[in-house]
Amino acid sequence: MEHANNNKSKIRVIIIEDHKLMRVGLKSLFEKYDDIVVITEADNGRDGIEKVLINKPDVAIIDIGLNDMSGVDVVKKILSQNDAVKIMILTSNLIPADVIEALKAGVLAYVLKDINSDMLISILRSVNMGAMWLDAKVVPILREENGGLIPQKTKNRASFKAAHANLTEREYEVLKLVVDGKSNYEIAQILKISEHTSKAHVCNIIQKLVVDDRTQAAVKAIKEGLV
Repeated sequence: MEHANNNKSKIRVIIIEDHKLMRVGLKSLFEKYDDIVVITEADNGRDGIEKVLINKPDVAIIDIGLNDMSGVDVVKKILSQNDAVKIMILTSNLIPADVIEALKAGVLAYVLKDINSDMLISILRSVNMGAMWLDAKVVPILREENGGLIPQKTKNRASFKAAHANLTEREYEVLKLVVDGKSNYEIAQILKISEHTSKAHVCNIIQKLVVDDRTQAAVKAIKEGLV
């Protein structure tokens, strides 16, 4: 079990999810960490909205596909009454319109349910600090459906290359595949290189673009007009 600083308050979480097994699994996971506490839960959107307003959690974890209303509508109603709540979407839904609407509504993280447990904890902590996190599979949707969420500064690859001349030609190829949501393994298969080499290229790209992870690298590439 990880131990939090005694002077640091716990991250107070509400889970709004209509599948009981998912709620139980999340609670069981969070109980392993001293800095996270599930203060309440809800199995439908309307109950979830009410409990958020009453309990004032730090972070609300919400599924898009609730049984009584859209998770996006839940987000809108919560934030219209308490914009201090940080909201994570945890879902299996990758429908472009739902992704875009959720981000426009103000969610800080869009996470798919196949996420690694350790990564989920890291994302939760980051969101509690006000950071934004997107699953790599969401990035291609942003590229195609943008909707103004990532305003472009420039419009062509030449402009991007001029601003990032330290990237090699191979790194440009890898970055394009990262934007397409490809994993290190998939990049290795496409470019016929080893997975180790693929991972090294991604790490170099992250360092050279001065970002924290592959998702931020992809978003920067979209924003600056590489794709």
